[in-house]
Amino acid sequence: MGDYVRQLPQGSSDMARAPSLAMRFHIDVPLLLLLMALTSYGLFVLYSASGGEMSAVIRQGRFFLIAYVLMIAAAQVSLQRFARWAPWLYAMGIAALVAVAFVGVGAKGAQRWLEIAGFRFQPSEIMKLTVPLTLAWYLADRTLPPQLRYLLGSLALLGVPAFLILRQPDLGTALLIAASGLFVLFMAGIGWRYIFGAVVAAVSSAWPAWQFVLKDYQKQRILTMFNPDSDKLGAGWNIIQSKTAIGSGGWSGKGWMHGTQSHLDFLPESHTDFIIAVLAEEFGLRGVLILLGLYLLILLRGFWIGVQAQTSFGRMIAGSLTLTFFVYIFVNMGMVAGLLPVVGVPLPLVSAGGTSLVTLMAGFGILMAVSTERRMVTV
Repeated sequence: MGDYVRQLPQGSSDMARAPSLAMRFHIDVPLLLLLMALTSYGLFVLYSASGGEMSAVIRQGRFFLIAYVLMIAAAQVSLQRFARWAPWLYAMGIAALVAVAFVGVGAKGAQRWLEIAGFRFQPSEIMKLTVPLTLAWYLADRTLPPQLRYLLGSLALLGVPAFLILRQPDLGTALLIAASGLFVLFMAGIGWRYIFGAVVAAVSSAWPAWQFVLKDYQKQRILTMFNPDSDKLGAGWNIIQSKTAIGSGGWSGKGWMHGTQSHLDFLPESHTDFIIAVLAEEFGLRGVLILLGLYLLILLRGFWIGVQAQTSFGRMIAGSLTLTFFVYIFVNMGMVAGLLPVVGVPLPLVSAGGTSLVTLMAGFGILMAVSTERRMVTV
């Protein structure tokens, strides 16, 4: 009797289909299309915000090209490899942050960069990805929700880089990294009693932090948030001008390249941190809603990828990266509208700049790796 061979009718099963080109290259097509739409919109706004300088658009386009290549490269890496690399990347990141404290390059009163062979980079940007990867690796093989000792271990892994970055000083990046790690713990299913305890601890530590941690200029930013008119020509100038630009746009805006606050140089940092004020002035609330719609669709896609993840590691890292992207959006828009202190957080994938852009796109590459893991298992 010959061996029994199970045969399927031709064309009757998805198993007979060859993987698509996107699947071969580990690309999540909906996410890629949304990112391309957002970055194109960002270049369109940047041209006006930079005063019609094509060189600024070309420079940002080069950053986008590098970032997309890095995103595709990150998508090719399996989650298992990311998990294996996480502790080594964390150790190298901590070493780099310690090196910054001793031999780092300073600028504008902050020491945040390392320079090697003429190339300058900011190690804290790398930790925006390394910290959530490391915490997800640490918790993935343990019983979830994590027990108290593993929760404390996670907080220690999170606290060391946050402390080193806060000393540079770089409050904005330290808060973003702390948020990315806390989101991993949230996705791990920590109990509400721990969340409530963390809120109580944060509120209780506000006064000691004000007295002993925050620098004078950071305190001034917080005070300016509550009363920008107290120093109209100094610390409050940015907020006053950005709110004026936003309010003057109305529903439909003044038209592309016709914004007065930015083109008459009333609005500082119009092509970086405050670029959404330019968008609101020239395209009005309608243009802002288009931007928010793109952001919302990207966030929903990220959450969907996390929900469909096959492993706890994939679920935690996808949720953390998506929620961190939301924090970028919330903090930038909040500070431009005068609802949060100015902490130097760019508007993601719209503001000019390369470092944070590359980090964000690498994170989306990891999201695509999570999405690919789901599809390769189910197809």
